[in-house]
Amino acid sequence: MFGPEGPRLRELAVQALSSVEHGYDLLAPKFDHTPFRTPAPVLDAVATALARLGPFGTGLDLCCGTGAGLDVLATVCRSGVTGVDFSAGMLSVAREHTASLRPPARLVRADARALPFGPSFDLVVSFGAFGHFLPRELPGLFAQVHSVLRPGGSFAFPVLAPPRPGSPWFWALLGFDAAMRIRNAVWRPPFVMYYRAFRFTDAVRDMTRAGFDVALLDLPELGHRPDGSPRARLVVARRGT
Repeated sequence: MFGPEGPRLRELAVQALSSVEHGYDLLAPKFDHTPFRTPAPVLDAVATALARLGPFGTGLDLCCGTGAGLDVLATVCRSGVTGVDFSAGMLSVAREHTASLRPPARLVRADARALPFGPSFDLVVSFGAFGHFLPRELPGLFAQVHSVLRPGGSFAFPVLAPPRPGSPWFWALLGFDAAMRIRNAVWRPPFVMYYRAFRFTDAVRDMTRAGFDVALLDLPELGHRPDGSPRARLVVARRGT
């Protein structure tokens, strides 16, 4: 699961017993050598889909981590890209990762639930971050995204088809979430990361209430399930003009 350059079991244990922010500060130097990084095929598929919708002006990567999504933004945004994350360690790695981008990416340390921007972006993306927010926090998060988009701007993120009940991945994710709930019940500070807490139908409802018009685009590059449905889609939530 982890290559030779990835974190050791002891390092993962220390991270898991830390806060989310401190845990990611610790993991940051080796994060790109873990399966937690968004896979390149997902990034490429999203970049292809956004290229069909763009080009865009300015872009924001919400919870940018080590900056993989900033590369996607840089291919479709003409007027510069920004990454925001609350982990100083992740931003430090992102700064190295994006050093070759022109114009340089702007990196901002901030909480996604209280973004320090006005309506100055044409596109906001996010990759794999929603598990760090409790369901009750998502309406506020989507309202924040809406507030930093210019009229007509878009919020885009990929969603993967859920594993079928009874499949190995189903039980793996269920077991992970159960372990995290037990950990958070007996240990402080909490480490919020739940794979099954993000419910797509609830998210669409919350985005609609925040003022978005929500559409789904298939990502055919990522394949199809046996029933013919896509394995992944791109959510494109547009702020009205």
